[in-house]
Amino acid sequence: MTAPGRRSSTFTRLLRHGFTEASAAERLLDGPELAPIRNDPVLLEALGATADPDLALRGLVRLLEAQPSPTARRELLDTLIAAKPLRDRLLGVLGASAALGDHLARHSGDWHALVTYEPRDLHPGLEEFERGLAEAEDPVSLRVAYRRCLLSIAARDVCGTTGVAETAAELADLATATLRAALRIACAAAPDDAALCRLAVIAMGKCGGHELNYVSDVDVIFVGEAVEGGEGGDEQAALRAATRLASHMMRICSETTVEGSIWPVDANLRPEGRNGPLVRTLSSHVAYYQRWAKTWEFQALLKARPVAGDAELGARYVAALDPLVWQAAERENFVADVQKMRRRVVENIPVSEVERELKLGPGGLRDVEFAVQLLQLVHGRTDASLRSGTTLDALLALAAGGYVGRADAVQLGESYRFLRLLEHRIQLFRLRRTHLLPEDEADLRRLGRSMGLRADPVAELTREWKRHTGVVRRLHEKLFYRPLLDAVAQLAPGEARLSPEAARERLVALGYADPAAALRHLEALASGVTRKAAIQRTLLPVLLGWFADSADPDAGLLNFRKVSDALGKTPWYLRLLRDEGAAAENLARVLSAGRLAPDLLMRAPEAVALLGDGGGDGGGLEPRGRAQLEQEVLAAVGRAESAEQGVTAARGVRRRELFRTAAADIVGSYGTEAQPAEADQGALVDLVGGAVSDLTAATLAGTLRAVVRGGWGDTLPTRFAIIGMGRFGGHELGYGSDADVLFVHEPREGVEEREAAEAANRVVAEMRRLLQIPSADPALLVDADLRPEGKSGPLVRTLTSYEAYYRRWSLVWESQALLRAEPVAGDEDLGRRFMELIDPLRYPWGGLGEDAVREIRRLKARMEAERVPRGMDPKLHTKLGPGGLSDVEWTVQLLQMRHGAEVAGLRTTRTREALAAARGAGLVSEEDAATLDEAWVLATRVRNAVMLVRGRAGDTFPSEPRELAAVGRYLGYGPGHVGDMLDAYRRTARRARGVVEELFYAT
Repeated sequence: MTAPGRRSSTFTRLLRHGFTEASAAERLLDGPELAPIRNDPVLLEALGATADPDLALRGLVRLLEAQPSPTARRELLDTLIAAKPLRDRLLGVLGASAALGDHLARHSGDWHALVTYEPRDLHPGLEEFERGLAEAEDPVSLRVAYRRCLLSIAARDVCGTTGVAETAAELADLATATLRAALRIACAAAPDDAALCRLAVIAMGKCGGHELNYVSDVDVIFVGEAVEGGEGGDEQAALRAATRLASHMMRICSETTVEGSIWPVDANLRPEGRNGPLVRTLSSHVAYYQRWAKTWEFQALLKARPVAGDAELGARYVAALDPLVWQAAERENFVADVQKMRRRVVENIPVSEVERELKLGPGGLRDVEFAVQLLQLVHGRTDASLRSGTTLDALLALAAGGYVGRADAVQLGESYRFLRLLEHRIQLFRLRRTHLLPEDEADLRRLGRSMGLRADPVAELTREWKRHTGVVRRLHEKLFYRPLLDAVAQLAPGEARLSPEAARERLVALGYADPAAALRHLEALASGVTRKAAIQRTLLPVLLGWFADSADPDAGLLNFRKVSDALGKTPWYLRLLRDEGAAAENLARVLSAGRLAPDLLMRAPEAVALLGDGGGDGGGLEPRGRAQLEQEVLAAVGRAESAEQGVTAARGVRRRELFRTAAADIVGSYGTEAQPAEADQGALVDLVGGAVSDLTAATLAGTLRAVVRGGWGDTLPTRFAIIGMGRFGGHELGYGSDADVLFVHEPREGVEEREAAEAANRVVAEMRRLLQIPSADPALLVDADLRPEGKSGPLVRTLTSYEAYYRRWSLVWESQALLRAEPVAGDEDLGRRFMELIDPLRYPWGGLGEDAVREIRRLKARMEAERVPRGMDPKLHTKLGPGGLSDVEWTVQLLQMRHGAEVAGLRTTRTREALAAARGAGLVSEEDAATLDEAWVLATRVRNAVMLVRGRAGDTFPSEPRELAAVGRYLGYGPGHVGDMLDAYRRTARRARGVVEELFYAT
């Protein structure tokens, strides 16, 4: 027994040496296995130097227990005490890897693999690993030999003999040797197949790039051909034989035996992925990559390297595909495809794991790899020095050539090494494929100690990990764009920089159609030593990335220069973009999404303040309600000295609020890094329709007040109300919509009708004039053509006149038009009484007669036949085409007129609300209602998009390719997918037309 005093002393020493389970460790040290060396201070020092002293001690005891004889145990102990290199290696492995501790316990003699410590052993190459696997003749013995080799790699790694890049290269060489051994075993099992074909194994991914993890899928592609290059049946027979060999080789590596598995061999990077043949001829590979391959497939080929099988065939494969790889950057939408692939990877990470993802998360390893590969593909066409499959080597070459700033390359390289080392240490513990930082404190402590962090391992590790991911996130986009700024700013004469040709090359690859103009804008923005230029150089790298994510990067950059020229001397402008997280990205999205929002902003650039987190006085991008808008407009009118000044103020508010709504719509559609675009499409349509309608109502209320004050003081001789009609009354206005209205008045007591009518008409004429005066603010067209008798009738009627007309002369289309009538400005009581007057017309008791239904159908057919412009594809006309707005709205309105008197929910001016009420009342099935709603929302979104992109209204998709792409981007379709957008629109409209045929025409 150990004396209490001595036990206490040992216990304290164990704690001092980093043991967390000191009592258990003390018992193990008192056990018979360690009796010969328990008092040796060197052993405790060595255990304390490991990542997990408790784990190392347990592993050592298990290894001693597993020795086949006392002599073998004594040999191990003697060597352990006498040979420091072995002691450091063995205990280092046992303290870092429970899995390799288990291996040593099962194969107790494998510790001898760690004894040799000579210069030639420090960095073994492929030949040494092949010798280590040479005697393996079956999957079980191959696994044992593989783990023995892995043991030596891990020992050099944890002792710091090799760096992370060397360790990764050794792991790739070991994987290469393993693939060769597995193919040798497969060929030995099927000599007839081996004699019939030539098979080359091409390593891809990290194995191909000489940067493999401890545990990772090994990505491969197989190439096969007949031994004598035969055609027809010989070639097919050879491919079948090669496929059998390749499949067997994969199973040898991937399947689990009593010794576990090695790693999965993944052939899904082959042409057509899992759907394609496992083995192809070289000519078949070349044909596929020439005709069908996607951008990411050429990106993957950057790391292609022949590793096993027929070396000559493998070399021919690389030689044949190499030219195609370096032409990939010339493909349309090249950069957008690469960045979209990166975003898709991030989006597939579970939300609960994204903050712990070392490889795929923001600021992770994949960000470095994608950035480096993208720059390689852009500039490797003309600079062969960049054509390396190894990330760190390629990064050094990019820095040497001036394609990446040297300081940025050093920082990025350091962060990449840290993250790779952390990934290695995580995987080494259990030899499991994972890229997640653990959450358990004991695991974090072991990881921190394994990376040399000893004072407070958990806190230090967390701090360093956050720091390095932050560096990667900051530099990821900057890598593409910072050298462009350095090329034009010319502030660091000693730094290698992009040549003008390389700068243009990069801008073209990033989607800029006019690289020369883009470089001029960059020079104007970033050159000089002023504070403004310095802040611009900080902002532009990320802004340029957001511009490149749009359909028109050139417009985004040009518009940014215009805004900066206008506001550059305003203190708050650059501070807003620099300090408020959302402002810069929101501005980039808005400036590159089309003409409307930038045009509105250029007329009053101070509206940039709305894009910030706080949004200045305006409250950010949340559209303001009608009451708040009306209060502001009426207050501005009240301060004006004339009607014209009052309406100018009202139009200024309208311009600002149109910009706010357009910006909210664009940001909601595009999304941001912080908030991906997941907004409900119907919600965005309702947001725009409601906001523009409320804004129009407030503008009319302010204009009415200004005109009355200017001509009559506080009181007009007649009560006056404005009734919104059409989309205005339905709260469904678009950005470019006119305001459809009716004007109604009622003479005040004691005022003659002629005087009242004269005043009312003067008000209308003056309102329309003032709202259309050319100015910096967009005009508001007031359209009264839906009034009784149309253009032939008087602009303004009294309530009594309306009542007489509707009682005697009203046509069915006028009753239908009144379904969307709603008071929007003026005398509230008069507006309410007008609604009471028209309700029996639009919601008739007993519904519609058959004659009225036939008349509605006739009118609609006539409208479709006469109004769709010639030469235009009617299937893409959002208003009058099949399944378009008119189809849905007339169907809903027919239901309203038939059933509105009985179903209260149908008595609404809003199309979507009425459709939902019809569904709730059982008048439309849930499926049909959903189909109509989807079509109406999509058609409205297209019209809004056209106005945002072109700056003028349109009812069909633009024909100009860049404008069409911008509409697609707004609707969620990335570069190269406008065809998918048009197909989706036709499909949605076709389904809606089927419902309309049944509900509108057949019932």
